[in-house]
Amino acid sequence: MGEVVGTAHGSVGERRLQDRHGTADRAQRFYDQQVLDHLNERMREFVGRQEMMFVATSDARGACDSTFRAGPPGFVHVVGPTRLMWPEYRGNGVMASLGNISENDQVGLLFVDFVRDVIGLHVNGRAEIADDDAVRSGHPGLPADTVAGRRPERWVVVDVDEAYIHCSKHIPRLMKVPTGRAWGTDDVRRKGGDFFGAAARS
Repeated sequence: MGEVVGTAHGSVGERRLQDRHGTADRAQRFYDQQVLDHLNERMREFVGRQEMMFVATSDARGACDSTFRAGPPGFVHVVGPTRLMWPEYRGNGVMASLGNISENDQVGLLFVDFVRDVIGLHVNGRAEIADDDAVRSGHPGLPADTVAGRRPERWVVVDVDEAYIHCSKHIPRLMKVPTGRAWGTDDVRRKGGDFFGAAARS
């Protein structure tokens, strides 16, 4: 077997395993038919109505972290076919995702609509961290945060490299129920407390 090289779509590891397991033709059809290097109009509309996403990052050594972000519909702002951004707020002070981005700008985003469309969208790209004032000066039409008690401290701005579907086959359909969200709270109990018992050790 010859050397496997990465192409416009797919890592070296992907291509190597596709070759080993006989899925290269099927994978190539997916790359050709579903993977874009930008967000098309339907993708932009989809992102614009989402209330949550999952964010994957890794540091310079490749140690990974995944996290969850949420907000009002459209909290992730699409500012063009190849760029989107979301606000970052005061949290627990760890800044795991931002710390990774400061070392390694590669990010993987996953939007999943569990309620309406029951479909997912992957967005992979390169991220940078920007202060709130700098972002707003570059985007004067950016709406102010409508949630009481929250104000962005900084933003993550992503230049899109890949965007593609996550099929609906195994996505459960869920139902939204009314809930009171404690945006911006410092109440330990309302934030979940020591649900997993980690603090009990100390």
